[in-house]
Amino acid sequence: MDWLDVESLDLEAQGVARRASEDGAGKVVFIEGALPGERVQVQVARKKNNWEQGQMTVLARESAQRVRPGCPHFGLHAGACGGCKMQHLHPAAQVAVKQRVLEDNLWHLAKVRAATMLPAIHGPAWGYRDRARLSVRYVAKKGTVLIGFHERKSRYVADMQVCPVLPAKVSAMLMPLRELIGSMDQRDRLPQIELAGGDGVTALVLRHLEPLSAPDLARLRAFAESHGVQWWLQPKGPDTVHLLDGGGPVLSYQLPEFGISMPFKPTDFTQVNPHINRVLVDRAVRLLAPQPDERVIDWFCGLGNFTLPIATRARRVLGVEGSETLVARARENAAANGLAANTAFEARNLFEIGPDDLRAAGSAQRWLVDPPREGAFALAKALADLHGTEGWQPPRRIVYVSCNPATLARDAGLLVHQAGYRLALAGVVNMFPHTAHVESMAVFDLAPA
Repeated sequence: MDWLDVESLDLEAQGVARRASEDGAGKVVFIEGALPGERVQVQVARKKNNWEQGQMTVLARESAQRVRPGCPHFGLHAGACGGCKMQHLHPAAQVAVKQRVLEDNLWHLAKVRAATMLPAIHGPAWGYRDRARLSVRYVAKKGTVLIGFHERKSRYVADMQVCPVLPAKVSAMLMPLRELIGSMDQRDRLPQIELAGGDGVTALVLRHLEPLSAPDLARLRAFAESHGVQWWLQPKGPDTVHLLDGGGPVLSYQLPEFGISMPFKPTDFTQVNPHINRVLVDRAVRLLAPQPDERVIDWFCGLGNFTLPIATRARRVLGVEGSETLVARARENAAANGLAANTAFEARNLFEIGPDDLRAAGSAQRWLVDPPREGAFALAKALADLHGTEGWQPPRRIVYVSCNPATLARDAGLLVHQAGYRLALAGVVNMFPHTAHVESMAVFDLAPA
């Protein structure tokens, strides 16, 4: 069996090597479990004309960045948890890999390079995950309940006793939760538990496909009292989520740098990593640099995670989101933080926005853009279509927060090559340590005419 020298890591945390080929170009081999700088042997599972994919079987030269995984359920073996992909790589090296992914996407997809790369934002590598969607399966043949993430490349639920990326309190709760679900009358009709952590509050949302019996509700109440959690029930879609028995502390997170408290419901979108979110918001507002006499637009504003901090610095902020429900919640949050006077919120379909919509939104000196994985193509395209149009005043600066480097690169190409901007700054945000997920931030400045 040939030895292969691993050159790099791909977005799926697979080592990338090249096998000698007749044309001299080298056939690409993707290797699970291998790290850059290592010499390995591979058991090939898939083979195509120009690439192969397989699993490392023998390690002859080990990377200095290889570390012992911090979770007993991590690995390449059958049944290993698929929630993390990079635990065998030092956290600092994980950040470097993600920075390279960002730079490669910007250049190869958009032919754009940032004038300056920002220092990466990173924080705790363990116990950081305040949001998680845990699958629940009652395995009748084994008479047991499984709760956790799916196995690697499988629809089966991993047999997890602990999860070090969850808060310690929640990790320690996994086995008691399994016992609880196993004791319930509806144990085979409870497919999911969603975790939402706030300041001093841990909420668990139980999805149930049938009405819960009185004994099951009593079991949930006893568990909540014993473990200090809130149970929320979800009989159907997200709109049906409600707190068991009502009342109780409100879920919220703090942005103390701006004197803001953000209440939320457990099914609302909030950042998975509250430690990083605080730093992310602070950096975004500092880079946006809104002035007291300026108007700002926050596109994809959500609950106001960026809108409200910006409103403490700018004269006026417009938050735009696609859902009337979210817009109403953002207004409530602004009022609760004493920021109703200089904020406004609108609901628009941001994936179909055009030049006329930008004119209707009005001119603003600065934009904050924080789209989902699909990116902000329509927004960037509308801005490009208005470039050079008489009477149109584009924003002088755009801060773009991205959770997908490919769609960021696509939109950056439009902004730089067609809308008259230059990419001044870019850098990664390690929101999800030990995973291949790349969060990033980019700053676009209007180029001189």
